[in-house]
Amino acid sequence: MTTQVSPTLQAPDDARQAAIESYRRRGRKKAISIAGLIAAAFASFIFAVVVGPIDIAPADVFNAVFRPELVGEQTRVVIQTLRLPAAVMAVLCGAALGLAGGQMQTILDNPLAEPFTLGISAAAAFGAALSIVMGWTVIANPQFNLALMAALSALIAVTIVAGASVWRGATAESMILLGIALSFFFQALLSLLQYGANIEALQQIVFWTMGSMQRANWTANIILAVVVAAAIPFCIANSWRLTALRLGDDRAAALGIDVKRLRITTLLVASFLAAAAVAFTGIIGFVGLVGPHVARMLVGEDQKYFLPGAAAAGAMLLSLAYAVSLSIIPGLAIPIGIITSLVGVPFFVFLIFTRAKRRS
Repeated sequence: MTTQVSPTLQAPDDARQAAIESYRRRGRKKAISIAGLIAAAFASFIFAVVVGPIDIAPADVFNAVFRPELVGEQTRVVIQTLRLPAAVMAVLCGAALGLAGGQMQTILDNPLAEPFTLGISAAAAFGAALSIVMGWTVIANPQFNLALMAALSALIAVTIVAGASVWRGATAESMILLGIALSFFFQALLSLLQYGANIEALQQIVFWTMGSMQRANWTANIILAVVVAAAIPFCIANSWRLTALRLGDDRAAALGIDVKRLRITTLLVASFLAAAAVAFTGIIGFVGLVGPHVARMLVGEDQKYFLPGAAAAGAMLLSLAYAVSLSIIPGLAIPIGIITSLVGVPFFVFLIFTRAKRRS
């Protein structure tokens, strides 16, 4: 005797299987997109190592890293001491800024959110300028002393935003408005320091605020790598909560998510990432803004794919910008903040019109 399945019972099962397969297929496409971004970031990294005033073949670059006995002393020193630390810092800072920008855009529900939005970059610039003008020394090493002062100032700004947001309810609107106010405040203080600084200090401030990879070294790269690595578990653990937050505070709360706590903790993690990057490189704009938008166009809003995509896109953009800064004028490295702004503005305008066209 054969048992027949009712068509009304079989249809929901078929629809469920079709939905599961469709979700897996979209997931595979998003994973491929992320792999493409990572490959593009790696290619940009290789380009940044190869270009420079001294022509070095890619094979010599490989040998200088893995088989240094096969290359000359000059090639080994140039690659290991000058080019490789700067190229690695470009990748790490790009990933940190892209990841920080993606998290900020998610928790603030604002496509324009990035480290500049909450005054982090302006506060870091003020801290660095204060260290230069006043000569305050916390660490004997001048480079790390400057980076520490910049990072502390950035974290002070974040603490003000987080504390005031907790007091007033931790809404996205309050964070954005307070961040904009702090940005103008620290920019005014920076201008005041520049007005009273001597010529030598003023030159140092201006060069620092332009952004540069010339201060890169392996110690700084290790610190950046630790900061980025420490943020990854948080992103993995909270990816579904951040995805739910994109549906709105009320829906996220209905799913059992503590929206206030999630917003504050994510803000702190993103701020640590941005502060670490800015402290070692200076002010670099548009990477934390454009990188997440590139990832969003490729993988959508699912934070499980969006955050890795934002980090990979940020690493690609900053590595490529650094390579371009070395290629425009032979023998001269143009401050990378100038390159990111010149390239980022038209690219961001293109993204705006592309999004508007897709919506229409």
